Amino acid sequence: METQKRFETALLPANDAGIEKAVSLLRQGELVGIPTETVYGLAANAWNPEAAKKIYAAKGRPSDNPLIVHIADLEMLKSLARVRPQLAYTLADAFWPGPLTMIFPKAKEVPDATTGGLDTIAVRMPSHPVAARLIRESGLPLAAPSANLSGLPSPTKAEHVFQDMNGRIPLILDGGECSVGVESTVIAVHEDGVRLLRPGGITVEMLSKYCAVTVDDGVLHQLKNGEKALSPGMKYKHYSPKANVIILDGSPDACAEYVRLHKGPGVWAMAFEGEEKLLDVPSMPFGKRGDGLSQAKVLFDRLRECDEKGAKTVYVPMPEKDGVGLAVYNRLLRAAGFDVVVL
Repeated sequence: METQKRFETALLPANDAGIEKAVSLLRQGELVGIPTETVYGLAANAWNPEAAKKIYAAKGRPSDNPLIVHIADLEMLKSLARVRPQLAYTLADAFWPGPLTMIFPKAKEVPDATTGGLDTIAVRMPSHPVAARLIRESGLPLAAPSANLSGLPSPTKAEHVFQDMNGRIPLILDGGECSVGVESTVIAVHEDGVRLLRPGGITVEMLSKYCAVTVDDGVLHQLKNGEKALSPGMKYKHYSPKANVIILDGSPDACAEYVRLHKGPGVWAMAFEGEEKLLDVPSMPFGKRGDGLSQAKVLFDRLRECDEKGAKTVYVPMPEKDGVGLAVYNRLLRAAGFDVVVL
């Protein structure tokens, strides 16, 4: 891998001046940390293979991990995707702009560096006003994976991006805290239905109102050796703090008893609101039980806090596996390296 260029990274508000600076850098083939409604993205010109390679270098990301391309209108989709099933337009009408990524056969003009060497391309239309404005004003589709070092929890605040990317990119735009908190839902679109590759803010239940939905085995299980990741976030270990994360599958009392028996120096827990009083180790709030939206919004922030607080082991209660809870569980599985204790 080429030597990583060092920058004096600017952290600017996402106002007119900041956006003008970002547009200029993107047109020059540089990277910019940008807010989206899901997580902060590391944006580059999707048509520029050298810019795409800079993303992999800045993140320390394997080059076979595909990038999601962000667009501002359906005309951009035509230039990126060779085949666009009618169902895709139905779903776009329902969920775009928003946290839904659709995978299509790619147009031959799209660089392989942008798609991780795959012959498909992942596309979404973000609803965040800053991301949308950057795409429109630059006139470029933007390849933008999460703006974190590869494998670490995704950033939901500009300061998270600065922690990971200071010196690696020239600019980060601060657009406030992300509203969803986990990456977009990723689906492969066919004529008669979709296959869910990564759960997110657009849920199985929401998609099922429009078409048949098949959940890929890779959502809740490890990829087999040599199996290619069709979507970002399908790798074995991902979104993970330095601390050892362990998921506990049981009642609040059973989880509290297990933590009590395993407490010691550096042991922390994440707890659903109101359940922290059951624990006798330091804990962090983790949304409400049964409320995937509230859990998703704080998940990555809490995982980053684990390292800030010096936690060595962190016990996390099992979320529900429906609605946005499926996305939370999917991210936790990877953060924990699939380490689940059934109580």
